[in-house]
Amino acid sequence: MKQEAKMVLELKNISKSFPGVKALDHVSFSVREGTVHVLAGENGAGKSTLIKIINGLYVADEGDLFLNGKKITVHNPRYMNSIGVATIHQELSPVLDLTIAENIFLGRAPLSKIGTVQWKKMYAQAQKLIDDFGFHYDAKRTMRSLTVSDMQIIEIIKAISVNAKVIIMDEPTSSITESEVEVLHDKIRMLKRQGISFIYISHKLDEIGQIGDEVTILRDGRTISSHRVGEITTDQIIAKMVGREMSNVYPPKHPKIGDTILEVKNLTREGVFKDVSFRLRAGEILGMSGLVGAGRTEVARAIFGLDHFQSGEIYLKGQKVTVKNVPDALKAGIIYLSEDRKGEGLVLCRSIGENIALANLKHFSRGFILNRRLEDKETSEMAKKLTVKAPSIKTSAGSLSGGNQQKVVIAKWLLQNPTVFIMDEPTRGIDVGAKYEIYKIMCDLAEQGAGVIMISSELPEIIGVCDRTLVMAEGRVTGEVEGDDLTQERIMSFAIGGGQS
Repeated sequence: MKQEAKMVLELKNISKSFPGVKALDHVSFSVREGTVHVLAGENGAGKSTLIKIINGLYVADEGDLFLNGKKITVHNPRYMNSIGVATIHQELSPVLDLTIAENIFLGRAPLSKIGTVQWKKMYAQAQKLIDDFGFHYDAKRTMRSLTVSDMQIIEIIKAISVNAKVIIMDEPTSSITESEVEVLHDKIRMLKRQGISFIYISHKLDEIGQIGDEVTILRDGRTISSHRVGEITTDQIIAKMVGREMSNVYPPKHPKIGDTILEVKNLTREGVFKDVSFRLRAGEILGMSGLVGAGRTEVARAIFGLDHFQSGEIYLKGQKVTVKNVPDALKAGIIYLSEDRKGEGLVLCRSIGENIALANLKHFSRGFILNRRLEDKETSEMAKKLTVKAPSIKTSAGSLSGGNQQKVVIAKWLLQNPTVFIMDEPTRGIDVGAKYEIYKIMCDLAEQGAGVIMISSELPEIIGVCDRTLVMAEGRVTGEVEGDDLTQERIMSFAIGGGQS
């Protein structure tokens, strides 16, 4: 990074309060031209509120924003976009059945004098943007046909098309593979050389060193410190984020592994996975690794009865069980946490208590009468047990941080007293402190005799948490790794098919 790079965006003493909560308290930092400025902080640190102030969705109660030295006095998204500040949100929202070109020019297509869309001109401009970016797709291709990482690239192209000078990226790599991350980072580096600046939010702390030039650490709505990348270690960043030293990122392993509680034999779903067989023992945390598309989630969904399979057998504690649907799986003591906790795990507009109770209404009911007192008592106890941070169980689930949302989903299923707990990407989009709490919950479940299956694309957490891991590639189990062999290199050799006999 050039020492003399000028300041493009400056935030000075930004404060913002909501009823009962001070979200930001005199936050200040500056973004230099042609750099990536990483914002690091736990969920609830104020990152999202800060981003909404920068892009004009919120107006700060106090403080000022400056772009290229000029104070910003108009605060709305359209204006911020017009002066060169663009935001790419974590939850992408493309119009899937429109073309790439239509998405790039959505709401601002070139019009003729009589107000009709100049389709030929729009497609030509879009194709030039795509080609200049080195992204060789037809502008007439629909967004639905793209991968998530491709959609991220289209969002960047869209930002460039409005001459963005500062691009905000919120968790851009949370749902893409390692190879796709490198492609995205290469594009960001290319744009840096053109003088474009980035504000980059990620819970993957290794990305700070990979792509960042400077990092600002937030905690409890305050600026803790800003640093040049390379002048602060990951451990120091974590300590500043959480306000304490974290000697271990993962809980200590104390496995008390017992007998087999789940056995899957030759599970097959044509065209998706084939002859998948494995065993899970009581007190064990079993990982499932593999590249995106390897079939891990599909196997988990089949075991839980969400998707049908053509052949194969499932045994629980030595007894064959028939799982044709979710009630069958629940009756057998099998539960599944979806990787899409917002879309499939929670009813965001409902309270914490209602979400925890949702899968347990029979337990709280006598006939057609719901025992609200019992529901409030037990859901409160469960939320407290899992340290869900919220004013009360009446708080909306949609207002919680990612880590607390995940705890609510876990709490919902814990009331079922499951034997087998399948967790699909349980720490995706969650900060380092909350990750540790989720890992601890998994370890506690194992110590109590449950069997836990963790599907994860993050190899360090597979190695740090699991007792052993299965590896899948192209719908098949290609290897099993444990003990001293539980390394990233060994797992990847099976994930790409190299370890397959």
